[in-house]
Amino acid sequence: MKNKLNIVVIGCSNMANGHMKGIVEQENAVLYGICDSAPERLAERKAQYNPTVATENYMDLVNDPNVDAAVIVTPDKLHLEMTAAFLRAGKDVLCEKPMALTVAECEEMMRVEKETGRKLMIGQICRCTPGFIAAKELVDAGRIGELYFVESEYAHSYAKARGYNDWRVDPDRHAFIGGGCHAVDLLRWVAGNPTEVYAHATHKVLTDWPVDDATIAIYKFPNNVSGKVFVSIGCKRNYTMRSVFYGTKGTIICDNKSPTIQLFEDNPEGGAPAFTTAQEIPVEINNHNTVAEIDVFVKALLSGEPMPVSSMEGASTVAVCAASVQSAKVGKPVEIVYPKI
Repeated sequence: MKNKLNIVVIGCSNMANGHMKGIVEQENAVLYGICDSAPERLAERKAQYNPTVATENYMDLVNDPNVDAAVIVTPDKLHLEMTAAFLRAGKDVLCEKPMALTVAECEEMMRVEKETGRKLMIGQICRCTPGFIAAKELVDAGRIGELYFVESEYAHSYAKARGYNDWRVDPDRHAFIGGGCHAVDLLRWVAGNPTEVYAHATHKVLTDWPVDDATIAIYKFPNNVSGKVFVSIGCKRNYTMRSVFYGTKGTIICDNKSPTIQLFEDNPEGGAPAFTTAQEIPVEINNHNTVAEIDVFVKALLSGEPMPVSSMEGASTVAVCAASVQSAKVGKPVEIVYPKI
């Protein structure tokens, strides 16, 4: 088996640049090729990394026998087309979140993965965020007892996102799927798959956008755990994914932009409650930890181990998001139906 993988990155955005850095820093990977339909952006990354191939046509890399794997960092509506092409060409794929914009598209990607025998990982970056990793470890260790309520938010102003060829301004790309999938996936990772959602949406800030700009969704999680996700792309505040995990013995408050997470715990020795002052646990701030994401992707490919964020995981997150959008549309609770591929 090869000890170095030739990996290509489709897209040359800032997020794609993070993946390129991750590949360059991975000792078992080579940034073999890059692709972008914008010549200026492609030229900038080519000068920065000097890959073997730099092309405006991703099919050049699909058809290149030297390519082992591809990282897809393109607008969401292109994920199915590009992922399927690379899988059918015998290459493994890391596809950025959301896996796709519909459950049907996710299921098709999973079918191609199964038919080709290749591996597909979905880039749900919160699973590589140091603060969220620490929070999950504390929950799994029982530090806050039994969970009863979990919440997360994706508050990210898109006010300046409009521009030439802006892929976010799309009636098919609801913000709850395109951005809110971060918060949904985080809660699924910690609390499991919710069974039902009741959501409400408003459209008061980005009134010229084709989709709702704020949604709140309430979930029923396993083990009698309640949950909430709030998504706002018109908010007047700095980007945040503040998340809170409530347990019978304590509470964890964390954020992907904070240098600490807060842990409140019962006093195990009795007496005065210990939760009057939080324990401040230091964590690295790295809210787009693409280096770690590339690292686990490459290690899984070389070891033959399952992908750390499988296609089923990515598709399940889209299923929850899609049900949330549907609930807000019909104004009543919706049962969440997960992919069966």
